[in-house]
Amino acid sequence: MTDLLTDLAIDYVELYVDDLDRAVSAWVDGYAFTVVGTGSFAEHRGIALRQGRTTLVLTAATSAHHPASAYVATHGDGVADLALRTADVSAAFAAAVEGGAQPVRRPTRHEGAGPRVTAAVSGFGDVVHTLVERASGEGPGLPAGFVPVPGAADTSGGEVGLLDVDHLAVCLDAGELDHTSRFYQQAFGFREIYEERIVVGAQAMESKVVQSAVSEAVTLTLIEPDPEAQPGQIDEFLKSHHGPGVQHLAFSSDDAVRSVRALSARGIAFLSTPGTYYDLLGERIGLQAHTLEDLRSTNLLVDEDHGGQLFQVFTASTHPRRTLFHEVIERRGARTFGSSNIKALYEAVELERAGRRAEH
Repeated sequence: MTDLLTDLAIDYVELYVDDLDRAVSAWVDGYAFTVVGTGSFAEHRGIALRQGRTTLVLTAATSAHHPASAYVATHGDGVADLALRTADVSAAFAAAVEGGAQPVRRPTRHEGAGPRVTAAVSGFGDVVHTLVERASGEGPGLPAGFVPVPGAADTSGGEVGLLDVDHLAVCLDAGELDHTSRFYQQAFGFREIYEERIVVGAQAMESKVVQSAVSEAVTLTLIEPDPEAQPGQIDEFLKSHHGPGVQHLAFSSDDAVRSVRALSARGIAFLSTPGTYYDLLGERIGLQAHTLEDLRSTNLLVDEDHGGQLFQVFTASTHPRRTLFHEVIERRGARTFGSSNIKALYEAVELERAGRRAEH
């Protein structure tokens, strides 16, 4: 089975949204994405955006019968579909269902431009995976039924320079971590490449990272709260989101300092990192790129493993429920996920939560 799933890659990430025009403006004005396609259907409208190798699809229901309607009512805006590209959708669909995924849409062949074959299977929570088959060698494409926007050639994002989706962080109900990790291994041929328990004061969470085998192009960081510990931000996400879902999208950059400064100039706010983090950083890591002052001024965190270093920072959530934010990550050879930074992130989010409580 796993031999059929070794070529998996992210084709696009679809978010269901309440107000399509407002959501598009946030990504275009704030994150420098370019509109590359539009879709108008009987029960929904969609806009496709691109920067680097990342394609985002924003979908708003125009009928109560479309799943985006119930999704937004339950969760608010959020990631609803992580579409996976593969060379043989029919074979991948059969393998995933055999491995435990529920069929959502059986393989369908499409005519004209766009994907040749699509299907869909269940993922975690109510997030699904559309399987997408395109012509061999075809670059980033659009979902079935979308019309390209003429002249949308420059999708580099300029100084923002977001290259690709590095990983998605997923919050799960307590007790679901092991099951979800096994599910992705059995249904999609993923490997479990990392696990860690994080303790911050009286709060605690468990984390595992699963990644598509061979291609290593699809990575999910799975997180569950420890029910024996004091409730924290993962519990808050699950309560506000009404169940499991994507907590953040991580976008890769080849220069995180440049990207963060460009995003900040466009109005994107980032979580603050305690000053003591940088006071102690020199004792922990010898920087191979960027200066300590660059990192301090952009709130970037740094970690290293046997392969090199990584730099990462997290946006302050603008979601009404505070259930979705994003990450900028630069890898300088590092292949792990900033294990020593997870605690720093957790503490930064806790400070933001404490500040919101104080305001009320």
